[in-house]
Amino acid sequence: MDARTKGRLLFALGLLCGCSWPAPVLSKGGPAGQPDAPPSVQGTLPLFIQEPEDAYIVKSNPIKLRCRATPALQIFFKCNGEWVHQNQHASLEYKDLNTGLKVREVMINVSRQQVEDFHGPEDYWCLCVAWSHLGTSKSRKATVRIAYLRKNFEEDPQGKEVPISGMIVLHCRPPEGVPAPQVEWLKNDELVTSLPDDKMDTRADHSLIISEACLSDSGNYTCVASNIVAKRRSATAGVVVYVNGGWSLWTEWSACNVPCGRGIQKRSRTCTNPAPLNGGAFCGGMSVQKISCNALCPIDGGWDEWSEWTACSGQCERQRSRECGSPAPRHRGKMCEGNGKATENCTDGLCSQNMENSIDVALYSGLGAGLFAVVILIVAVMLYRKSHSDYGVDVIDSSALTGGFQSLNFKTSRPGNPLLLNSSMQPDMTVGPTYSTPLCFHAAADKELFDPLPDIKVKVQSSFMVSLSVAQRAEFHAKAPGESHPQDHGCDFCSTVDKRKKVPPMLNGPLSAGREQLRTSGVFSHAGGRLVVPNTGVSLLVPHGAVAENRSWEMHMVINQGDASAQTLEGCEILVGPEVTYGPSDLDLLCPVAMTMAHCAEVDAENWNIQLKRKTQDGKWEEVMSVDEESTSCYCLMDSTSCHLLLDQPGSYALVGEPLTQAAVKRLKLAVFGSVESGPLIYSLRVYCVDDTPHAFQGVVAAEKTRGGQLLEEPKMLPFRANTFSLQVSIQDVPQFLWSIKPFTTCQEFSFPQVWCSNQQPLHCAFWLERYSPATTQLSCKISVRQVKGHEQILQVYAPVAEGEKEPVGFCMETDCTVTSQTGPKAFKIPLSIRQRICVTFDTANASGKDWQLLAQKLHLDRNLGFFAKQPSPSAVILSLWEARHQEAADLDSLASALEEIGKIHSQSSPKEPDGEGPELCHIAGGGLNAADEPAAPDGEDCVPENTG
Repeated sequence: MDARTKGRLLFALGLLCGCSWPAPVLSKGGPAGQPDAPPSVQGTLPLFIQEPEDAYIVKSNPIKLRCRATPALQIFFKCNGEWVHQNQHASLEYKDLNTGLKVREVMINVSRQQVEDFHGPEDYWCLCVAWSHLGTSKSRKATVRIAYLRKNFEEDPQGKEVPISGMIVLHCRPPEGVPAPQVEWLKNDELVTSLPDDKMDTRADHSLIISEACLSDSGNYTCVASNIVAKRRSATAGVVVYVNGGWSLWTEWSACNVPCGRGIQKRSRTCTNPAPLNGGAFCGGMSVQKISCNALCPIDGGWDEWSEWTACSGQCERQRSRECGSPAPRHRGKMCEGNGKATENCTDGLCSQNMENSIDVALYSGLGAGLFAVVILIVAVMLYRKSHSDYGVDVIDSSALTGGFQSLNFKTSRPGNPLLLNSSMQPDMTVGPTYSTPLCFHAAADKELFDPLPDIKVKVQSSFMVSLSVAQRAEFHAKAPGESHPQDHGCDFCSTVDKRKKVPPMLNGPLSAGREQLRTSGVFSHAGGRLVVPNTGVSLLVPHGAVAENRSWEMHMVINQGDASAQTLEGCEILVGPEVTYGPSDLDLLCPVAMTMAHCAEVDAENWNIQLKRKTQDGKWEEVMSVDEESTSCYCLMDSTSCHLLLDQPGSYALVGEPLTQAAVKRLKLAVFGSVESGPLIYSLRVYCVDDTPHAFQGVVAAEKTRGGQLLEEPKMLPFRANTFSLQVSIQDVPQFLWSIKPFTTCQEFSFPQVWCSNQQPLHCAFWLERYSPATTQLSCKISVRQVKGHEQILQVYAPVAEGEKEPVGFCMETDCTVTSQTGPKAFKIPLSIRQRICVTFDTANASGKDWQLLAQKLHLDRNLGFFAKQPSPSAVILSLWEARHQEAADLDSLASALEEIGKIHSQSSPKEPDGEGPELCHIAGGGLNAADEPAAPDGEDCVPENTG
């Protein structure tokens, strides 16, 4: 056996027994000195065609290490300085077709257990050693490591709100892993690298940078780390690119809204340059500006004096002329009526032919005028009989009942009608003082309330007037010569109203001009509560968190009575609701309170200018805001019958209305009360006309309770227009054979200023009826209340008149008329915990647009958003306003429906809810609004909610 073969055997035995044998020494030739291989191979060291690669063990799967070398007699692996046993090698030998050389390939498996059991200063490694006739060659070291990827990111990206064109930087530090994970960014689950956006860039530290943000960059961003083991997603970061609102240019001033006199011009601008988006700040300031204007009234032309007569012409005539210049017509005024030239005979009878013609003309003219007078007389008599039979009542002014010397109307008696005046009977003038005020006419605003019509009404010595009918009185308003109704209020309306304010109205009955103040008070702490003046439509909501913690306030609310406030109003302004004061004056709250007060105006921006006013220390009124404008100092929400205010300053407030056109309407409440008077056969019907607010009507109820009156018919509403026409109250269908009525009381009339400027003070008139027999125990009749050229309302009366048969009727509109103060959770419809969750959800803007502006829109409170925007918690203020608006409702259906709708919109826009907000909305809307089942939540700030991240 030669030495080379012996060496190879010894080396092989060493491998089998696991001993470390020296590498075999191979000779260059055989025993005879002849080469064992071709000369080209004998002088070549092994060359590695494939060396072992670094590898990672994934989970428990072993890895394979490969080596290929040529020429190679043997190839063995050495791992961590020790030879790998030959049994663990898998070898393969084949011939390379291109070179003709033999190639040897060896593989071994490395398991996870082997790597874990190795404890050395470096990673687990292996290399290959290959032998040839010339010697050995070693391959590179290949490391074997166990692959893994931690679950938690070292730094998750954080959501941001950035203005448009700003820079967005999202940081991400992936979890630890072997091999090192690769980082990618997703926007709305789409790879950022696939988006056509050259403003996005990723840094070496895996941060995502958007150099110039635009609206399309809003979305949900996710950092994704991955290696051969797993893929991890970071928490989603919501990026909101918002746009702050900017005002557009002012529009041109509108034309003056009245054709004549004092009016208003408006101009407006919109928050659309740009419009606020994604929670951007709303524009500050006013969106509408108003200025007063004075439209030039038309001036009708007037004739100058006649010129001198001209010389007598050959036709026995002379002429004179006049010009329409005193004054000349201006501003669309009418031209002078009549002829500008006159002609007459100038011969004093010397022209006989002309004299005969003149006599004939005079004769025929006289006959024609007489015939015309006869026709007019016949028509007048026919109209009188028709109207007398249709209406059958007298028409008088209500001031005549009070003993004044105002003109009064009556009709001559006819046989068989017991309701008509007996000529020997004197009028009853002992009821009370009178009130007389002029109606609004262009030419004669200072005339008496009713001047006699020519040839129809005849004034007699006792200052009574004979009148034909109600229809003719109404005709007088509309068609009296020289006193046509104005097309708009202008100066005449306001002057009439001013006269009304200077002379407060005196009523025809027992109500006094002033009453005691209605006052309620309570002590409020951090939990908040509610103040209520029962049956007045006035309440005050103190939100949770408005009072600082560890602090309490004794708050009060007062409804000021009487007509004193109305005396300080300006121009055509009237009170459309009560004057309400809340305090104390040094009250310091963290967020606005919500005040609710009733009003009597049919709200229409085209016909009304309604303002919220606040009384100054010197007793004058200052404007806070107009209800159709926007303001950041307070908030005003007008419903059909109530006004809801968000106020942060205590004081006295009132709603003041100014009619802009004759179509302006205020609502009157009509009610009829009855009682048996001092005489057993006398029964009194009292008809009240008050502003349609609960507070005004409660004054009537209180007075009637003291008098023992009975409410005979459910109160009804009458729209009263600002057309300067009066209000007539008449009694009809009285059984003539059972009852008699006092003369001159079957129809009574209130002048327009009395009704329009009542300013929450009741007006009333009385009808006194007498039974012919005590056996009559029932009164059945109708009360007609109508405005001339306006609406009419009928009150049907069915009244038992036997004394003591019926108790006085109370009138309580609210569920509990005695509750005036509530504190804590029981004062609110929305449970505190639900309220706080709503605030946390909507106060923070997000990419899907689910913020407080959407909440305001769904609750129909999406005007004057600038006021909400300046609040620390806009959602809390919106919910307080919703509470005030729905305090009479017994459920929370409208709020739950709004939240459900928002939840549906959000789920459609983003089907996946990684942040969990969708289920929370569903819980709030679906089952979390039941106040009875909701446990009490711990105290927390509501007006300034905590930041939950």
